[in-house]
Amino acid sequence: MKPMSTTPKQIPIEQKHFTKLLIKWNNSQNHREMPWKGEKDPYKIWLSEIILQQTRVEQGWAYYLKFVENFPVIEALATAKETKVFKLWEGLGYYSRCKNLIATAKIIQKDYQGKFPADYHSIINLKGIGPYTAAAIASFAFNLPFAVVDGNVFRVLSRYFGISTYIDSSEGKKYFNELAQALLLKSDPARYNQALMDFGATICKPQQPSCTICPLKKHCIAFKQNAVTDYPQKLKKIQKKNRHFIYWVAEYQGKTYLSKREKGDIWENLYEFILTEQENNLELNEKNIQKLGNQIFSGHEFKTMHVSKIYKQLLSHQTIYGRFICIQLKAELKTPSYKGYSLEKLRSLPFPKIISNYLKEKMSINLA
Repeated sequence: MKPMSTTPKQIPIEQKHFTKLLIKWNNSQNHREMPWKGEKDPYKIWLSEIILQQTRVEQGWAYYLKFVENFPVIEALATAKETKVFKLWEGLGYYSRCKNLIATAKIIQKDYQGKFPADYHSIINLKGIGPYTAAAIASFAFNLPFAVVDGNVFRVLSRYFGISTYIDSSEGKKYFNELAQALLLKSDPARYNQALMDFGATICKPQQPSCTICPLKKHCIAFKQNAVTDYPQKLKKIQKKNRHFIYWVAEYQGKTYLSKREKGDIWENLYEFILTEQENNLELNEKNIQKLGNQIFSGHEFKTMHVSKIYKQLLSHQTIYGRFICIQLKAELKTPSYKGYSLEKLRSLPFPKIISNYLKEKMSINLA
């Protein structure tokens, strides 16, 4: 399907019709359960929204409950050790968002006496909070008339109104935000926003939408055109690159050497083993291992104990392939870049998912 150029004037916005049908479905058929649904505490709403930016509801559910249990109020999060927060975040990815979570908690604790600001302008100016999250907090916690626009909303509106404007273009983002705001039930924005997101997640799904039972299908342009899967349309395609990591699990007298990742690359503030990155998937035979090891450990003698299979981690713009070489050093490794940690300490440190998966599988370390 070739994208068409659309303007707001070309879209027949039947606000009362669309909104009425959506709310009717919500009141009689929306049985989607989530622990934060109906929540009025802005802190918990904020937590749930930041976590759900990272993962599906099914996975995010456990993370949300774990965060609320460990940090029931903003003060608890603001004063917690960052290592503990990152550890609880482990596996979600996008650790810059976890860093922003901590920073915002500290700001709210310091500048707002631990109480979440109650106006949209103040909320959106907090670190790591964009228009969608700000609208969610404002509407769900304070019943303010701000429409949320996430992937579910893009999909439902583009299909229902037959909008082929690219959702990732400046024009598309502006248009969909204006349309969502026009459709908003001003008297009950929280209920409307939740209904629209739930509808997109359970009925108007990305794949295999439930069109046969959809209460909006009679007026849905995409359904009438038999073109549901053509919406929404995107302009950009993510170009992913592959990276190949070799991790050296170097042990000496019961301690394993780790370093903390710094700024400028993925996984900032997480811990990792001694790392070498290759341009391609290097064959790890005895000769190559010895050659690489001599370069890295500057003459330190070592014994290779184990070479892992290839582990894989998918990121938004990268695919990481990693292998682990477990070695025993015959002398202490003296370098400011790496420090030896006991097995007990390893349990409390946050790692990238690719490393935590290796540890759980090969070293029987429970990192939960």
